[in-house]
Amino acid sequence: MKPLKRPIRLASLSLLLSSLLLAAACGNEGSQPPGGANAAEEGNTAAKVEEEQRINVVTSFYPLYFLATEIGGDHVSVDNLIASGVEPHEWTPKSRDLSVASNAQLFLYHGAGLEGWVDDFLTGLSKDSKVVSKEASLGVPLIEGFEEGEEEHAEEGHAHEEEGHEHEEEGHDHGNLDPHTWVSPKSALVLAENVKNSLIEVDAANKADYEKNFEAVKRKLGEIDSDYTEQLAGTANKNIVVSHQAFGYLARDYGLNQIAIMGLSPEAEPRAQDLLDIARFVKENEVKYIFFEELVSDQLAKTLAAEADVDTMVLNPLEGLTSEQEAAGDNYFTLMERNLQNLVQALQ
Repeated sequence: MKPLKRPIRLASLSLLLSSLLLAAACGNEGSQPPGGANAAEEGNTAAKVEEEQRINVVTSFYPLYFLATEIGGDHVSVDNLIASGVEPHEWTPKSRDLSVASNAQLFLYHGAGLEGWVDDFLTGLSKDSKVVSKEASLGVPLIEGFEEGEEEHAEEGHAHEEEGHEHEEEGHDHGNLDPHTWVSPKSALVLAENVKNSLIEVDAANKADYEKNFEAVKRKLGEIDSDYTEQLAGTANKNIVVSHQAFGYLARDYGLNQIAIMGLSPEAEPRAQDLLDIARFVKENEVKYIFFEELVSDQLAKTLAAEADVDTMVLNPLEGLTSEQEAAGDNYFTLMERNLQNLVQALQ
């Protein structure tokens, strides 16, 4: 009987090996994507082609980046020149930014004097660049650096003399116009429509999608506008004292009176007499809060609040996101809504 043991062992090994090979084959079938390796390669190629077919858009600052992303959707790849946490008034372009814009299909800048560097930037684009450059603020009724309400306040003693508030800084010449159109939902709607039209101009094939996405943005801005109109109409006080003269369009569109510690540029320093005059205005008009913003120092706002014995609160000029806001998922719309909440609280 001993001679039979070897064939039995060989048969067992053969059977075990066959089972292992069969299991491996089944496992490989389960791990393969539908259609096998060729299908996976085709999927990667399709994704790469889709990426290459996107329109490259470059924006000068955050509000335009947000609108271009929302309206462009899957058809665009948007690159914002100014990084998170950087104040736009302090930013100037580098050679890399010229290269990025030169290789894009669309460059969106705000205009109205915000980007004092833009004329030289456009001139410096590559000579063979085919980028289309568009000024997004066209069509917004622009206002002067001082509104009527502020001029009346100047007659009361809070005079922002030219030598005291020099707004023309190297690389950031706003002229006599207030460029901060985007803080108002009404003006933001004009910006959004200009962004939509610009995308259609460079990518007419996807016009229907741009129109559809724009309508969604328009509805949202309309809702925010209605909330601003209704809630601010019911506030008892209409005076907002702000660190930076960035809320003129908001004040104009919703019946508020803006008193600014600093000028159109947040680096413009006020005189000591200006601070005393504003502190007196705060007390006489029962202003409860001094507004400041996150991207610039709040020291002057806190100094004025201490002098007038009031509190401080954030009013965001919506020029950009902090890294914390970006990580929290905040965006242009959520910051607009938060601004309204703070305004209503301050003006009750």
